[in-house]
Amino acid sequence: MTLFPLLRRISLAAAFKPVYYEGIAVARGLRTSAVKFSEDPSNHDSVVTYKQLKTMLASHSVQLIDVRNPDEFQAGRIPNSVNIPLGQLEESLKLSPELFEESFKVKAPKKEDNDIVLHCQRGRRSLTALGIAQRLGFIRARHYAGGYSEWAEKEKQ
Repeated sequence: MTLFPLLRRISLAAAFKPVYYEGIAVARGLRTSAVKFSEDPSNHDSVVTYKQLKTMLASHSVQLIDVRNPDEFQAGRIPNSVNIPLGQLEESLKLSPELFEESFKVKAPKKEDNDIVLHCQRGRRSLTALGIAQRLGFIRARHYAGGYSEWAEKEKQ
């Protein structure tokens, strides 16, 4: 198989499912990066429901990170969320605790924290953000799959 059709096949698959890096593989004598195509980088315990998030917010037991763009965040937000756009998330999570707190005016998340919740508009970007966070060692991080859209809808009721 030539390289171009293989890359095209990988690109098409990646367009429909998130890709999570798993290591190095050897295929047909070529050493290459191995990828695993999966729906979610972890298990279903990584998803927070509206009801769970509401409880976490009421008890002040959540570090809520909104990975939407600043204009979306300004148009409406979940209370007590901090805006770290998806494109800046990895760099931001690598900051020292002092620089993180200075930049975002909230406590820096720790890798062992189990109260980190990421969200976006509808759940796609937060799923990507979850993969980034978990890859960086925030293995207990979760995401609110309903996103701001679900939040806003349920809060109107």
